[in-house]
Amino acid sequence: MSGRARLTLFAMVATLLTSWSLVALVDSAGWLLQAALLLAVQSGVGAAARRVPLARPLMVAGQALVSLLVLAFLFAGKGESTGTGPVAYLVTDFGALFRRGVQDVGEFAIPAPLTDGIRLLLLSGVLLVGLLVDLLAVTVRTAAAAGLPLLALYSVAAGLSGGAGASWVSFLLAGSGYLLLLLAEGRDRLAQWGRVFGGAPAGRVSAASGYGGGGAGPGQAVSPVRTGRRIGAVALGIALVVPAGLPALGGGLLGATGDSAGGGSGTGGTISAVNPLVSLQGSLNAQDNRVVLKYRTDSPQLGEQYLRILALDEFNGVKWEASGRTLTDVPEQLPRPPGLSDQVRKDAVEVRTSISAADTYAQRYLPMPYPATGIDIAGKWRFEPAGRTLVGDQLGKDRFQNVQGAMYTVRSLLLQPTAVELQAAPEANPGIRAEYTKLPGNLPAVVGDTARQVTKGAKDDYTRAVKLQDYFAVNGGFRYDTKVASGTGPEAIARFLADKEGFCIHFAFSMAAMSRSLGIPARVAVGFTPGEKQSDGSVNVSMRDAHAWPELYFEGVGWTRFEPTPRQGITVPDYSRPRTPAAQPSVPAPLPTPSAAQPSTAPSNADACPPELKKLGECGGAAPHQNAGSGGAGPSLGSVLAWTAGALAVLGLPLLPLLWRTRVRNRRLAAGSVLPAWRELGDAAWDAGIPPDEALSPRRAAGRMVVLGWLDPEAAQAVHRVAGAVERALYAPPGAEVAYEAVAADVLLARAALLAGLGRGARLRALLLPRSAVRLQWAAAARWSSLTARTAALATRTRARVPVRPRG
Repeated sequence: MSGRARLTLFAMVATLLTSWSLVALVDSAGWLLQAALLLAVQSGVGAAARRVPLARPLMVAGQALVSLLVLAFLFAGKGESTGTGPVAYLVTDFGALFRRGVQDVGEFAIPAPLTDGIRLLLLSGVLLVGLLVDLLAVTVRTAAAAGLPLLALYSVAAGLSGGAGASWVSFLLAGSGYLLLLLAEGRDRLAQWGRVFGGAPAGRVSAASGYGGGGAGPGQAVSPVRTGRRIGAVALGIALVVPAGLPALGGGLLGATGDSAGGGSGTGGTISAVNPLVSLQGSLNAQDNRVVLKYRTDSPQLGEQYLRILALDEFNGVKWEASGRTLTDVPEQLPRPPGLSDQVRKDAVEVRTSISAADTYAQRYLPMPYPATGIDIAGKWRFEPAGRTLVGDQLGKDRFQNVQGAMYTVRSLLLQPTAVELQAAPEANPGIRAEYTKLPGNLPAVVGDTARQVTKGAKDDYTRAVKLQDYFAVNGGFRYDTKVASGTGPEAIARFLADKEGFCIHFAFSMAAMSRSLGIPARVAVGFTPGEKQSDGSVNVSMRDAHAWPELYFEGVGWTRFEPTPRQGITVPDYSRPRTPAAQPSVPAPLPTPSAAQPSTAPSNADACPPELKKLGECGGAAPHQNAGSGGAGPSLGSVLAWTAGALAVLGLPLLPLLWRTRVRNRRLAAGSVLPAWRELGDAAWDAGIPPDEALSPRRAAGRMVVLGWLDPEAAQAVHRVAGAVERALYAPPGAEVAYEAVAADVLLARAALLAGLGRGARLRALLLPRSAVRLQWAAAARWSSLTARTAALATRTRARVPVRPRG
């Protein structure tokens, strides 16, 4: 195998091994095999282009084009088709799938499901890094610089995963890949010097040199590559062992440990759920059913004591989320619930509930009964009027008020509407109806068709709502199973209606969407069921009591809870029960299956959260209030932006010489002086491959520049004008200087002509890696020499001032 072929192979291996750190970001590693195949194709194209040979820019462009075409073929039909033909696909469909992937990255918690959009982003990112590594290590022959894109890939994965993707295995694989690449390049460079001969006496050659001693036998050469392997292995071992022995290094790329089961740190951890549905399936299946809330209440109906956290009122076809709304200070008396009539308010019961939150429960949204009329709680809280929720305010940088360890009292109303009142409810307020019946255009038609079929014959919205509830809970053949994942995307509800198995998320989302398709205002509430009453009269609420349910709006009553989930321990509201026992029972009876027997008490072994739950993400409120207070399910927006900025900074390092030359050029030409402009012209020629010759006069230097640069007459005249101005500035008597206002324009004209005479590769070299950038090295060396000289002089003077004691 030739040296370049070996370098190509190890560049691909280094990229693939570093890509392993991305595996922790998604719940499936199947994409890695596809990445390996695509990297092989991309590297093969590069190897073939180097054998032709092609110019470097053409070779890189060819690799990128082939990679793009292979990706387009791989993801054909995955996007939302909005046009016909290959151009329409590449411009619209492929781009739409890429944007969907970006949206999924912002919405999913880690580990995210391997959606088509996320898979496209992963493969595109790996191919981009692989292209940069191949360019730097094989084409430019600087394997050390290829570590920059590899480091960017590893750092982004470690940052996004919060340490989960930066395990010692990931670090070991990434480091080994980079060392193998360096060794391959070193072996190739060494081979260019010819064969390594042995024969030196073992006793006269140091074993560390790699050419003798150390057991190789007298006169036998030891390969320097073998020594390099040993050095690399020792370096990797030190990098893995030292952080384990030094706790202070635990916060780095290797020491970042994921939060404990609850999402916090320390023994036992804290349950951190800004939106509890982000980890609802894990909560229902948790082996440790931790109590998160305790309360006492004077409610006469404990089964109605749901502790509501927030309402998800916006549906875009992919997920339900809370729309962004303005937060206000918490009033002493909360405003009247929307749509509540005087009659229903008069029949309501005033309820007082005292709640205490566990120290292990970190939650920015305050769990409380609905509708609350007053809250007594310490701390900084804000009130969101539409959803009637309390949100923890910001306490400092990345710190927010939360419910952890809080004790508070809530005054609320126990509404007791009757079926007659709900059946006779007038048409909803136009504003509420318009907002809460919105449906995305990509919602499958089967959702609305099923809703109309189920509610056929109903004369009013209340009867339609009860029929929908009974369809899911009783007579639709649905099964409750916390191990089910119904998929993601616009077809999620359609798949759930077809599979007919899931848990509260699926039932609540589907009933709310179907209600909206019938013109009934609906949203999804998030919170906890009433919990389990204790012998001392208190009630314990555990993580398995996490729940979601639909709320439908009826004018005169307001937002009203319905229960489509067929689960034990769920209380069906009295107003949704049939008035005669014979008429279509609506009490949900659980349908146990081998995989979901008594799901509320028997946890399963599933640890992953289903896609719908992960797509909930944060509350969709105002931006400052979307971040997790005490640890969220995934990285915060600030963390994602910080890691992205770091990656861009690392990838932008090759542009630093170009930026430096641009800045120097602008500074020299802005002054309008002749001598700085002449220096800029000389550096421009140097970048174009014409090194400066300080022994020549300005006139001779200008003629040399014109000849070697193959300048056209106009550019040649500009160069000679600048040179003549330099001679006048240097040798003319005082007062004889002539203003030369066009010096900057002449220099730029000559520079453009010098670059135009170069080939594409040489032009890119002149722009991205200008030869005149060596002046930075010269300046640094001069400053260092000056500094050392001054330091030595100072030391000499100091010693001279110190009196010398005579000996004896």
